[in-house]
Amino acid sequence: MRDIDPQDLAQRYIAQWNVADAAERRAAIERLWARDAVHILQPPVEIREIAAGLGFGHSTLEAHGHDAIENRVARSHERFVEKEGFTFRSRADAVRLHGMVKFGWEAVSTATGEVTAGGLDILVLDDDGRIRTDYMFPGA
Repeated sequence: MRDIDPQDLAQRYIAQWNVADAAERRAAIERLWARDAVHILQPPVEIREIAAGLGFGHSTLEAHGHDAIENRVARSHERFVEKEGFTFRSRADAVRLHGMVKFGWEAVSTATGEVTAGGLDILVLDDDGRIRTDYMFPGA
C-alpha cells in the first residue's frame, strides 16, 4: 500500500460530504472509494430500536458500490448541509494502523459555529489506498 497521510485522507473523506456539485461529488467518491466499497453506518438508537422491534437481528445501514455511496452522500448533503445548515469537518485525530484509518468528525452549525454532533469513522483501505469499507459511528 502506498504511503497514506491519515489526516489528509480524513479531510478529503469529510470534504465529499460538503460538496454541493453532483459531478464534483461523484469525482471525489471515485477518487476516494474502491469500486466495490461498502459504507456501513450504525444508525441512531431510535432507528436500532425500531429495527429490533421489527425482528431484525442487526440494525446497520449499508451502501454498496459507487452509485449507492453517491446516493448516500448526496442525501446526507441535502438534509444536513443544505436544509439544516451544517458543515462537516474532521477532527485532528486521524491515525493509521496498517490498512486502517480511524478519525473523529464533527457537524458544525454554519450559523453559530457551534459543534452540534459528531462521530467516529474507521476506514479499511485497499492496496491502492482507496476506501474498501467505511464503518461510521455517529454520536461516538
